[in-house]
Amino acid sequence: MGNFAYLLADLVMGVSSLISTLLFVYIIISILMSFNVINAYNKFVSIVYGALHKLFEPILGPIRNVLPDLGGMDFSPIILFLILRYGTPFIAEALIRLA
Repeated sequence: MGNFAYLLADLVMGVSSLISTLLFVYIIISILMSFNVINAYNKFVSIVYGALHKLFEPILGPIRNVLPDLGGMDFSPIILFLILRYGTPFIAEALIRLA
């Protein structure tokens, strides 16, 4: 059972790393689109941004509701990134200790 817990903890860490990478790509694309560096009407950019928007918006929406209004600055992706970066090791450690 202990070996399964280590595998499950590695899976949780791997999925968290993948989500963090996709969140980073989402942040970069949205910044580049807002400053008109990349064309939002490009088909590839539109598909990638649309998929990432559909993936992260249900997660970022509740975080935006909790944060105070900061005058147009959106810190919800940064908060989610920090939660993924520093919260996931606690979950993985809890999985290992349960075994």
